[in-house]
Amino acid sequence: MRDWAQGALDTATARGAGYADVRVLDACTRTLSTKNGKVGTVSESESLGLGVRVIAEGAWGFAATDQLTREAIDSTAARAVSIARASARVKKKDVVLAPEQKIAAVWRTPIEKDPFAVSLDAMMKLLFRADEEMRRVPRVTLAEASMSFTRLEQLFVSTVGSEIRQTKTYSGAGIVATSFADNEIQKRSYPNSFGGQHATAGYELVERLELVENARRVAEQAVALHQADKCPEGRRTIILDSSQLALQIHESIGHPIELDRVLGTEANFAGMSFLTLDQLGKLRYGSEIVNVVADARLEHGPGLGTFGYDDEGVPAQCIDIIKDGRFVGYLSSRETAPAIGLDRSGGTMRAESWNRIPLIRMTNVSLLPGSWKLADLLADTEDGICFETNRSWSIDDRRYHFQFGTEIAWEIKGGKKARMLKNPSYSGITTEFWNSCDAICNRSHWTLWGTPNCGKGQPMQTMGTGHGAAPARFRNVLVGVAYAQ
Repeated sequence: MRDWAQGALDTATARGAGYADVRVLDACTRTLSTKNGKVGTVSESESLGLGVRVIAEGAWGFAATDQLTREAIDSTAARAVSIARASARVKKKDVVLAPEQKIAAVWRTPIEKDPFAVSLDAMMKLLFRADEEMRRVPRVTLAEASMSFTRLEQLFVSTVGSEIRQTKTYSGAGIVATSFADNEIQKRSYPNSFGGQHATAGYELVERLELVENARRVAEQAVALHQADKCPEGRRTIILDSSQLALQIHESIGHPIELDRVLGTEANFAGMSFLTLDQLGKLRYGSEIVNVVADARLEHGPGLGTFGYDDEGVPAQCIDIIKDGRFVGYLSSRETAPAIGLDRSGGTMRAESWNRIPLIRMTNVSLLPGSWKLADLLADTEDGICFETNRSWSIDDRRYHFQFGTEIAWEIKGGKKARMLKNPSYSGITTEFWNSCDAICNRSHWTLWGTPNCGKGQPMQTMGTGHGAAPARFRNVLVGVAYAQ
């Protein structure tokens, strides 16, 4: 890898690049699934290539190749410089990067069990057992179980003099029970919707999820939802479970703090942002108990946004986003950091693959835990509704007005979860919603959830992000029915 990277770097500088960096990436993936007792997917793939990013004449250029011969690498580096020079003809101003230090480092995901050393047979047996357990429940129409694993081996070199090697391992698994009856579909997922739980971890994650042990409960709830009452309509006190709150953070905090959206250089998929630069340090984003960080460091937890260094060679950091309810920080890059008066990037640039240019991406954007025990929070809540497990979401292109639907909800009566409710939804305005937060559960209820499917950019890149959250309470929220029967 080093010879390929150094060759590309030498060619780029010889062709006139004032700055250049090279990423060589070897990605291995394994995906498995079952559907109603049959094999759904069993696939393995590997992708190896090199991407060259340069600044020439004050503009960016990027090119990539999977033909790793000396001739092809030289041609790719030269093409990146040519693209930069062509881009310079229409530039509005020169690209200026915040300074970064020279780094020589090796970083690896700490794992207990390499998922690629576990046999396919053992993995499939576990999935089939969970699948079968769900189908034991009458009126389950579709039982699904899945696992996915990725190992990324990457070398980053730059004209700053950095040489960084990283090996990242991602694992994920989950189950879904779906019941179709009377022209209505109900489903329950575990431990989360859209693929379950995902983390920067090894196969030990799958073993700790206890998919088989939770399969029957999940299936029984999916069937029971058909007989459940509809979610009432009106304004209520609500509690969001940690997985639903994680998606709320993703959509109404994570995307709007991406500085490229704020500056108008990115608008694909999630649109732009209501968080204009004049609001930094001034906007009351949430109540005083709301504290949010973007933390890529390993000590924050094994999130999908955990790494040693980003794809610009910037070390992982913890950035305050909301402090005591006040908006104080964005996700930034070496190029965008000066726009908000920073002398260093926040270290949030990542690319999906070797053939994609790095973009500002969420790391682990997490709501810090509060002081409540869940039992005490329920006991303190009168006539409330507890929402669990996301089913749908909608938010405008400024990340301001939103509506979320969940798979299930529970009416809170007598300080406990009581009546099951189906097709629940809640809606609001981002800042009003976060300002209505008056209680957050403590660290023992806090989970760092993985979101593996965040889309951004053109061409689109899918990236994993992390969101830590504990159940939290919000007052005077508009609730209703998301799906008509």
